Amino acid sequence: MNTAAINPSVWHSVCRLDDLVPGSGVAVRLPAGAAAIFWLPASEPALYAISHRDPRTGAEVLAHGLLCEHDGEWLVASPLYKERFRLRDGSCRDNPALQLKVWPIRLMGEDVQVQL
Repeated sequence: MNTAAINPSVWHSVCRLDDLVPGSGVAVRLPAGAAAIFWLPASEPALYAISHRDPRTGAEVLAHGLLCEHDGEWLVASPLYKERFRLRDGSCRDNPALQLKVWPIRLMGEDVQVQL
């Protein structure tokens, strides 16, 4: 059986490592919308891919959010209403009704890839 036909997930190169800014976010286009890519070189994992769209307002702003570490996990605060979202799973610490999409992400050589 061809499992690729059942699960057509593929890895897409979205940028190069030198396009990223350590400790900051960069917005990239995906076939399904925009993603915010965060590179935290001193942490494990070091790369995160979450939705760039703020679920409360619909504005594409999360790559411009403020990063913080709380209780050992990385969060991004929306620049609009300051809700904090976990980078690992997209859940909102401040409003459980809000959720971000997250994608698997990896570094292949110098290419940053997101699995869709």
